[in-house]
Amino acid sequence: MKILNSDPASKTADVIVIGGGIHGCSAALHLIKRGVSVTVLEKDYVGCHASGVNAGGVRRLGREYVEVPLAQASYEYWRDIKSLVDDDCGYRVSRYLKVARSDEDMAKARQRVNDLNARGFTHEDVVDQETLRAYLPAIAPHCVGALHVDGDGSALPFQTTQAFKRRGEKLGVNFREETPVIDIKRHASNWHVETHKGTFEALTVINAAGAWGGVLAAKLGDDVPLQAHAPMLAITARMPAFATNAVIGALSGALSFKQFENGTVLIGGGVRGRALPDSNRTVLDMKGMSQFLSTACDVFPIMKRANIMRTWAGIEGYTPDNLPVISSGRAEGIVHAFGFSAHGFQLAPGVGEFVADLATGVAPRLSLDAFNVSRFQQIDRASSYI
Repeated sequence: MKILNSDPASKTADVIVIGGGIHGCSAALHLIKRGVSVTVLEKDYVGCHASGVNAGGVRRLGREYVEVPLAQASYEYWRDIKSLVDDDCGYRVSRYLKVARSDEDMAKARQRVNDLNARGFTHEDVVDQETLRAYLPAIAPHCVGALHVDGDGSALPFQTTQAFKRRGEKLGVNFREETPVIDIKRHASNWHVETHKGTFEALTVINAAGAWGGVLAAKLGDDVPLQAHAPMLAITARMPAFATNAVIGALSGALSFKQFENGTVLIGGGVRGRALPDSNRTVLDMKGMSQFLSTACDVFPIMKRANIMRTWAGIEGYTPDNLPVISSGRAEGIVHAFGFSAHGFQLAPGVGEFVADLATGVAPRLSLDAFNVSRFQQIDRASSYI
């Protein structure tokens, strides 16, 4: 790839990344490390939306089977994240557990481990009730075991996304915040991206626009039935330490749960509020939020004494199959990386590598066929779009 201009003040680059979430920042970092000039256009500020306000789970546990290789590749980056971004990202290695509250849950857990083992993956195992209680003495008596990974953990989302930005910036990535894209067109061999701060030009454009990625993809000839939702979270006042050594979910019921070292507890679990992407706003669904709060109390009875201090939601893009789009587009010089459906945080270091491959014509070391944008070509055009 020929470098057009590596001047940070320039409006030309080899690659323009649209979207300053963690995946856009990761792709930019991997590209600049290869000597490719990069401009990142972010309509708000880096980490403003889902990337900066999610639960921060760094998990391989419970992934869709086609996602497991990607999660494993990212896990290798997370093990030494400081060498990649010069920041520890608040990364804590711990246990990750999905608690079983019935014999049916345990049967599902055993079947999953068997399926993973048959595919050559051995990172997940099943723990019995005695072992679960040894890990988490405060667990409710009716919890009979768990699906388990030793070595997954969590990180601080906003700190992590900013770390990717700072490292990329230090190496020469040109970040332009508060620079929404107005239009994008191809002239000769280059893409021209129009903003109210001028027109930027590049050989290649990466669509990492998150919940807004479907709108941009449609402009580029790739229709994706992406929906915007608002995954919700709540955090408590400080509590006695009872679950600081693990991140906990549930095999049935909505739950994402971790206790910080200061005693506060972060609770989520896939329950969504209403997203209003045109105005950058979210509306919380308090009835829906009660679902994961109820599950938290059922798994940890001590949570009945918890005081909720704050609730919030990010804006995230969801595909119909809840798998991301990571692929070249129909048009030459277009790469997509969006639609992570509220489980993309852990994947970001590896996704950045593979998106950089696609942008520079290198064959990725893993198959990305399951994430190709072409899988939506037969989707009914009447589907809802953001």
